[in-house]
Amino acid sequence: MKKKVRNTKRRMTRRFKRMGLFVVVLLLLAVLIGGRFYRYINAPNVDLSKAESAYIHIPDGTNFLQLKTILKESGAIKDMVSFEWVAQKKDYPERIIGGRYKLEDRMSNNHLVNLLRSGRQEPVNLTFNNIRKLEQLASLVSKKLMLDSASLMDLMQDKDYLSELGFNSNTLPSMFLPNTYHIYWNTDAVGFMERMKKEYDTFWNDERIHKAEVKGLNPLQVSALAAIVDEETQKADEKARVAGLYLNRLDKGMRLQADPTLKYALGDFSIKRLLNEDKKVESPYNTYKYAGLPPGPIRIPSITGLNAVLNAEDHDYVYMCAKEDFSGYHNFSKTLAQHNIHAARYRRELNKRGIRR
Repeated sequence: MKKKVRNTKRRMTRRFKRMGLFVVVLLLLAVLIGGRFYRYINAPNVDLSKAESAYIHIPDGTNFLQLKTILKESGAIKDMVSFEWVAQKKDYPERIIGGRYKLEDRMSNNHLVNLLRSGRQEPVNLTFNNIRKLEQLASLVSKKLMLDSASLMDLMQDKDYLSELGFNSNTLPSMFLPNTYHIYWNTDAVGFMERMKKEYDTFWNDERIHKAEVKGLNPLQVSALAAIVDEETQKADEKARVAGLYLNRLDKGMRLQADPTLKYALGDFSIKRLLNEDKKVESPYNTYKYAGLPPGPIRIPSITGLNAVLNAEDHDYVYMCAKEDFSGYHNFSKTLAQHNIHAARYRRELNKRGIRR
């Protein structure tokens, strides 16, 4: 009987040992598997030391396969298998949001997926200035944003769309205010135009509109005159004086006779010397031939130019001529006789330097 009890105890002891060993093995497996999953989720998986940029760009409509290609090509992801596992567990493949995202060195899969899934993208700094043609603007914007220049130009030439915005093909350059804008990379052509219209409406507040009205102008006319001022002088301290001169000519019913409008009509801003024959060109922008302001800006006017018109100098000048020292400044005159003296000096210097055109 005692022997039977001892045998039973031995069998139970062995059974407990086997169970204990089994539990230990299970625990070890759990630790190993859990550690692996923990590493999948929380271990660093972004290495920017080999990446060309800290930013990734995901076009709208990107699927998960395309996204993985984008990440692989970025060179920033160390382990795509673990990223894909975490992405699947967090249902990211069905929730891809396009945009420009900034990666952080040693970012975990969990952090990365949460960022991409949230849509918290980094805006682009879009800066433009000194733009003469809308084609130039479209090209510049397309290099900064996902949109292509053709789609933007199509919109800029859509008469019905421009009418909805309150512009036409001549006045449209007025809407674009040179500045630096924070804008999302995946903004499309319509979104860009709407953003520019919003900035335009913000700029033309009650105070600026009142200043324009005091001078007998509306915002579009201010833009048309500001564009001429910008082309006439690059000197910021001279712009308000030039603006005052043209306002004086408008008030007196004199033709503006602005050389930049003639160059625009001729399609060549590089001309250094205009001829009398040039003044005969048929164009509504030829202010030697037609009185008043041109139909629209001859370029995208600068904010400095706009403010120069709104805060134009109060003086009696009605004539101007580039200084013969080629400093970029101008001689201003109240009478034609004074102007002719300045003009003769400038022509002599042009001849001396051999500038014929």
